[in-house]
Amino acid sequence: MQLNPSDPSFRLSADSTKKMAEQRDANNYISQLFGPQFPEIKNGFFNAHMTRGIIIQPHWHTNASEMIFMIRGSVITSVFNPFTQKLMSYQIGPGEVSMLPKGWFHWIIALTDDVHLLTIFDVPTPDVVFGSDFLRFTPAEVMNRAYCIDPAAYTRTVAPIHKSTILGPPTDCANAGMPNANPMQPNRQQHQSYFAGSTAKNPNSFS
Repeated sequence: MQLNPSDPSFRLSADSTKKMAEQRDANNYISQLFGPQFPEIKNGFFNAHMTRGIIIQPHWHTNASEMIFMIRGSVITSVFNPFTQKLMSYQIGPGEVSMLPKGWFHWIIALTDDVHLLTIFDVPTPDVVFGSDFLRFTPAEVMNRAYCIDPAAYTRTVAPIHKSTILGPPTDCANAGMPNANPMQPNRQQHQSYFAGSTAKNPNSFS
């Protein structure tokens, strides 16, 4: 709700570090400044700090496009283009930006230990569908019927996902301290490891 400029409570400044969205540990946390915290804001944002190998987990926004603005460090942003059915990934550093269109599935992986970025939305408060929720609430039988995935194997696979979450991997994950424990081998169907040749500007593009 927009405030009346004549109202004594009307203000045009706010602190984006006060409202914590999620904190994994002392070096990996996300605060937010959205409409409920600052009624005058027109483009709410997350204020994120991350270390190497930490991921802003796969998710999508139903009502907002998103711009990643890098302040410090380096990340790879990845977004699935539903029109071309290709993964679009970009390595960005300080002063660079990456766009994530509304409704497109995406994630962000920190390549350095000093990441600080803003994820700026074109609405005061974005809706979000977390990949963690999609995975843990989809019944194993549905995955079996839809994709022929073994129900027992699916149940075991998603068992570590206990709650809605933004930052990963979970602190109790066996590979939490090994950001490239299972590097993917490149071929036409999947991208290279995020931590192999990370100086490439677009390591996951397809020809």
